[in-house]
Amino acid sequence: MNIVLLESLAISDQLLDTYTAPLIAAGHTFTRCERTDDVEKQIAAAKDADILMLANMPLSQDVIDHCDHLKYINIAFTGVDHVPVAAAKDKGILVSNASGYSTESVSELTLGMILSLLRNIPQADERCRSGRTKDGIVGSELHGKTVGIIGTGAIGMHTAALCRAFGCNILAYNGFNPDKVTDGITYMPLYPMLEQSDIVILHCPLTDKSRNLIDARALSHMKSTALLINTARGPVVDASALAEALNCGQIAGAGIDVFEMEPPVPADHPLQNCKNALLTPHVAFATKESMEKRAAIVFHNIDMFLNNTPVNLV
Repeated sequence: MNIVLLESLAISDQLLDTYTAPLIAAGHTFTRCERTDDVEKQIAAAKDADILMLANMPLSQDVIDHCDHLKYINIAFTGVDHVPVAAAKDKGILVSNASGYSTESVSELTLGMILSLLRNIPQADERCRSGRTKDGIVGSELHGKTVGIIGTGAIGMHTAALCRAFGCNILAYNGFNPDKVTDGITYMPLYPMLEQSDIVILHCPLTDKSRNLIDARALSHMKSTALLINTARGPVVDASALAEALNCGQIAGAGIDVFEMEPPVPADHPLQNCKNALLTPHVAFATKESMEKRAAIVFHNIDMFLNNTPVNLV
């Protein structure tokens, strides 16, 4: 099999070699490529591949259509909305992901954003560095808050556990898994959940059902003191509506790690200059530990595919 890695897995060359050496010894070829958004260069790199590996680099159907030997796409990421999965399946190409590698990292950044917003940490840092005091920036505690979670898969459940450790009451939207029952979590429809939540956290995948789920109408149901945290996918939130809600004080703040595009985020993006927004450039998944977990998962995916027992299929 000709295996082509289209972008870095963000691990050391030494660790990568420990995974690729057995494949090469078994007679397979392994090619590492530099990431590029140039479709023609992607086609040139991928056209002879039997197996394609990539992380969050967008992969177009045009690339897949030029890969006459392609049998398997191994996505080193949880979300797969950047790959034309349906088109691949139509061509008989199997697709897998690396679900589970970033459960802890995403949940921990989510909690970091919540604490930063509640305790005004960025503002306090700026005050201290400029020789001023805390006057006017006394924060709030997480303890006792009601947290509403949209998307209670592995990451959402881990975030719920962390929030419970802080003494929070946990609600969840029942629109994705209407029959799900979990001890310690109260499931309810979207708007009642938004109305009762002090903090709303997004951990859902991007689908037709979740796209623009948090729009102007949804935001109007949130408390004026509430926070919105999005470490899921950018298009789950209407960014213009959120910027307007922040600027007019309709909600108190937002922590946003994901956008409609991969960073860099344009300077004229509506969230770049709005009030009370904490922005990070899609880093929730990115820790040393999560990258190593991800590598273990995706190379296990390849081993299982080569043994005709594919796992983590999407």
